Amino acid sequence: GGEDGKLKLWNASSGFCYVTLEQSHQAPVTSVCFANSSVVLSASLDGTVRAHDLHRYRTFRTFTTPTPVQFLSLAVDPSGEIVTAGSMDPFHIYAWNLQTGKLLDVLTGHTGPVSQLAYQSHGGTLASASWDGTVKLWDLYKGNVSTESLQHNSDVVCVACRPDGKEVCTGTIRGLLSFWDVETGKLKFEIDGRHDIAGGRKFNDRMAANNNASSRYFTSVCYSADGTCILAGGNSKYVCIYEVSQQILLKKFQVTFNRSLDGVLDELNSKNMTDFGPIDDHADSGDETTYNALRLPGAKRGDDGSRSSKVEVLTMQVAFSSTGREWAAVSGEGLHVYSLDDDMLFDPISLTEAITPAAVENKLEEGEYSMALRMAVHLNEFGLVKQVLEEIPFASVSTIARTVGPEHLERLMNMIAKIMETSPHIQYYLQWCLELLQTHGMYMDKHRASFMRAFRAMHKTVQTRYDELKTICNENRYTLDFIEDQARLTASFMNSSEG
Repeated sequence: GGEDGKLKLWNASSGFCYVTLEQSHQAPVTSVCFANSSVVLSASLDGTVRAHDLHRYRTFRTFTTPTPVQFLSLAVDPSGEIVTAGSMDPFHIYAWNLQTGKLLDVLTGHTGPVSQLAYQSHGGTLASASWDGTVKLWDLYKGNVSTESLQHNSDVVCVACRPDGKEVCTGTIRGLLSFWDVETGKLKFEIDGRHDIAGGRKFNDRMAANNNASSRYFTSVCYSADGTCILAGGNSKYVCIYEVSQQILLKKFQVTFNRSLDGVLDELNSKNMTDFGPIDDHADSGDETTYNALRLPGAKRGDDGSRSSKVEVLTMQVAFSSTGREWAAVSGEGLHVYSLDDDMLFDPISLTEAITPAAVENKLEEGEYSMALRMAVHLNEFGLVKQVLEEIPFASVSTIARTVGPEHLERLMNMIAKIMETSPHIQYYLQWCLELLQTHGMYMDKHRASFMRAFRAMHKTVQTRYDELKTICNENRYTLDFIEDQARLTASFMNSSEG
């Protein structure tokens, strides 16, 4: 959603925007989320929450409130049935039923605008962050009473729930990321991200970039699929990834290098700085309307009275993909998608001198497929694992799947999902998926958090191949009917000739 009130949908595989919903809102869109694979919801400052059908690309339901409000945040419960939105004034949270469109409840208790909402993956617990310095946990099935209130020393602007629902991460305007235990309501630890996100000197800043960290803070946080990492972005040119248990910065990415944006450069020309602030060399220019004009696509909202403006670099929203292999960020430049490319990654586990590619090939020649597969997974070489898998006979798949140890399951599932994306042997790899789930299903269910990324990668690949086959079959439906009829006629003719 954008400042112009339009809603755009992007294809993550190709990177193209495939539909723009023009008549979505009459004011800027503040939050967007998916209810399920065919319904997307958007909240706006125009006081409405709209549900859009992704099959017909139209708005099929509009949620409103008894009195006009402006919505800042939006969330849908895991079942996709209850829609909740937080408002700017009054400081309430509204809950609707997606099917009927009726207003179910109004949650009150905050004394400031509700900046963000997040649901736990299990149950009906809702976490709401507000500018009043609190994060409240609500049980939607127990009425309009918050079960817990997490107190902060400054305004809270973002919140995220860990996938297992046992931890909540919050971000404040002081640049702190706080991690809370949901069951006890106690603060576990904090990560000070001010110096990590600091960087870039704005045109009107009196201090250098490395000394000016006060105005930098995170406005969006998101957990990875396994809950081990946190992704955070805000009003800076950097997006940071932290490892939660060790509380360390793993890596930070610069989302843009566009020097025309305010806050990208770390050093500005000091000759324009005086005791009274910066001097604009173009202040007396006759071409005032074209200097530093706002040239980003889309509509500009309102008129701030100035004839020229410099767009500030910031990250509005960050999110991990369900597989954990990609993450995306929305900035003033557009939608950025970052992906892990592990084709050349060598990350062996429990490696000994006896485990080599030559030893794997020897085991294949001897017909010891189970040992060859375990050794290939130990080496973690994609090409070698693919070679071993495709030499295993179809009849032996169920037997070898039982010999796979728990320590190899996640890697093997990820590799099978990756191979299946381009392999023509669809039935063969579907059999592998089925045998692994049937054999190790109980173990994976008990440790579902660590296998969630592999589950989603496998489901995504199977769903993609199913859609491709479905399209091919629909396009060749009459040809397939002809082949079936021809086979039936041939069989009946052979039977009659034998009789």
